[in-house]
Order: sequence, then C-alpha cells, then structure tokens
Amino acid sequence: MRVGVTGHRGLGVEAESRVRELLQATVGTYDPDELIGVSCIADGPDAWFAEYVLAHGGRLEVVVPADEYRESLPEEHWPTYDRLMDNAAEVHLTGMADSNSASHMAGSEILVGLVDELLAVWDGKPAWGFGGTADVVSYAERTGVQVRILWPEGASR
Repeated sequence: MRVGVTGHRGLGVEAESRVRELLQATVGTYDPDELIGVSCIADGPDAWFAEYVLAHGGRLEVVVPADEYRESLPEEHWPTYDRLMDNAAEVHLTGMADSNSASHMAGSEILVGLVDELLAVWDGKPAWGFGGTADVVSYAERTGVQVRILWPEGASR
C-alpha cells in the first residue's frame, strides 16, 4: 500500500499533539511489510508521518519539490530532514530549482501520482496560497486518489 501525506505546517501545541496521535494511529493500521509512505518531509505532518512509517517498519520514499527546498525549511528542521533523507528508500525530484509555490505543487502532484491513498491533515478550509493542503486534496480527488482527512475535532490552526 502506497500512502502519501499532505498537511498544514505551523500547528499550535494542542493541535500538533492531537494530529501526531491521529497520524501515528493511522499509520499503525497498515501492514508494515506492505507500507510505503511517500512524503515531502517538510516540518510538521510530512515529517511526523515519515517518522511513524519508519518506526512502524514501513518503507519511506521522499519527494523533493526543488533543489533549494531544504534551505527553504526552518533551520531547526534540517537535522530531521537530513535523517529522513538518509532513511529514504527512494527519492523523487521535480527538476525545479527554486523552492516556491509552483515547485511545492509540482512535488505534491508527483506525490499524489505515486500513491494509492493520501492522508490529509486538513482543516477543510481553502489554501492560504497556491499549492497549499486544500489544493493538494483537490488535485488528488480530481485524479481519483482516495483521500482520508485527518483533523482533530474542534482543533484550529
């Protein structure tokens, strides 16, 4: 089973805790011998999902939206990013250099094209900018990929 992730970054402490629980519980429902998790491993749900996939015994594939992607993420996330990249069984590249909305959406489109199911840590609201979680969910739905929304009841971002 190939499972991808998309989700809101910068969640508050309470929402983060509840989202982590949802992600970990969801990853735990898959057979680890058949689980391939696909993520862009940004800070937040992308990285948490990747960590849970590896801890559960699944395989990790990473999509890198741009050559400058790592540097566009918070510096405190770089050690986690590097560790997850080191544990990736396969890495997929967009071929784009600049880390911007267009490359992020291109990376998400590649991710969606690789998976059977997309886990979306999404509050159900429109994206704040092009390539946001809502855009990725919409793309997955348009292309026929099953989407499972993971959002704690009553949580806000």
